[in-house]
Amino acid sequence: MLDFTYMVSTKILFGKKRIEDLSEELKVLGKTILFVYGQGSIRKTGVYDSVLRMLTKSSLSWHELSGVQPNPRITSVRQGIALCRQHHITGIFAVGGGSVIDCAKTIAAGFYYEQDPWDMFLLGDSTITKALPLGTVLTVAGTGSEMNGNAVISNEETEQKLAIHHDLLRPRFSLLDPTVTFSVPRDQTAAGVVDIFSHVLEQYFSPTKEAFVQNRLAESLLRTCVYYGPIVLDDPRNYEARAQVMWASSLALNGLLGYGKMTDWATHAIEHAVSAAYDVTHGIGLAILTPHWMEYVLDDETLSSFVDYARNVWQIQGADMHHVADKGIEMTREFFSRLGMPTTLREVGVKEKKLEEIAEKTVIYRDVGRFKKLGKKDVLTILKNAY
Repeated sequence: MLDFTYMVSTKILFGKKRIEDLSEELKVLGKTILFVYGQGSIRKTGVYDSVLRMLTKSSLSWHELSGVQPNPRITSVRQGIALCRQHHITGIFAVGGGSVIDCAKTIAAGFYYEQDPWDMFLLGDSTITKALPLGTVLTVAGTGSEMNGNAVISNEETEQKLAIHHDLLRPRFSLLDPTVTFSVPRDQTAAGVVDIFSHVLEQYFSPTKEAFVQNRLAESLLRTCVYYGPIVLDDPRNYEARAQVMWASSLALNGLLGYGKMTDWATHAIEHAVSAAYDVTHGIGLAILTPHWMEYVLDDETLSSFVDYARNVWQIQGADMHHVADKGIEMTREFFSRLGMPTTLREVGVKEKKLEEIAEKTVIYRDVGRFKKLGKKDVLTILKNAY
C-alpha cells in the first residue's frame, strides 16, 4: 500500500426530508448566495420551491444561475463568475447532478482566479489557491461530485473536456435525499449507474499489487451496482434501491477506493475526448468504451486482476484463468446492455473519420492510464474496436 493523507471534509445529510435541515447548513455559505441549477427539472419536481422556502427561512439574499447543461460548458462558468463579482457573492449553492455541481465548483475557484477560468484546466490544479464555500443538494446519482474535489468542464470552441481537482473544491455540505431521484428518467438513471461502476473500475484496476482493503471495498460497490441497478430501473420509486445507488455514487469517488494505490482513468480520458466532440452522455460513453478497454489491456501481466474481478464481482468459477477473465468482460458488457446502454460509438453519432482526432486529443498532454499505459495508437485501436 502506498502512503497517503486522507480527509473528507464534506458533511453529508442523508435521508428522507433532509431538505428541512437546509436552513441551518446554508449559514456556512455567508449572507449572499449564488444558487446554481440546471435546465428546469427541479421546478417540475418541487425541489426548487422547497429550496426557496429554506433560503427565505435562512434570511439570506441570493441570485440565480440557471440553465447549466449536461457536460457543463465553460461559458456557464464565466457567466457565474461574473454574477458572483457583480453581486459580491459569499458562497455558492448547487442543486442538481454532477454537471451542476462541477460548474458550481469551477465558479467557486474562478471567482478568485484573475485570468480566464479555462486556464485553470490548461495550467493545472496548482492554479487553485482559494475558493468560495459550496453546498449542494444532489438530484441525480452518478458522478460523486457531491463528496469530492473534482470538476469536469467542456469547452465547445476547442472541443476539449478537461478536469481539475483540489480539496478546496469539496462541498462544505451535501444533502442526499433518495426520494428526490424518484423522477429521474430511466436513461439518465442507467447512465448514472454506469458512471458509478466505471469510477470504481478506474480505481480497481491498478498496478499497485497490495491493496486488499481497497479492492474488497471496490468489489462491494460494483456488486451493489449489479444488484440494485436493474431494480431501480424496474421500480424507480423503490426507496432502498435509490438510496443504495445514491450512497454508492458518493463512496465510489470520495477517495476511499483510490488512496494507497495508483489508479488508471484511461477510459475516462478517452470518453472525455469523445463527449467533448459529440456531447455524448458521459455514462453512455463509458458503457461503450469500457468493455473494449478491458479486452485491449488484458494480457498475461494484467490477467490476475481480471480474474479477481470476474470471480469476486461476477462469481465466475473455473481453473482456466483466461476463460474466467474473458467471461468477466462478457458479463460487464451484458450488464451494460441490460441497463439499456448502446454498444457502439456509431449508435451515438460518432463519425469514423473523427476517431483519429479524438485519439490525438486524448493524449494531447501525455499518455493515459497507469494500469496499462496507452498512447495514441492504443487509444485509436480501442476507439475503432468500439465503433
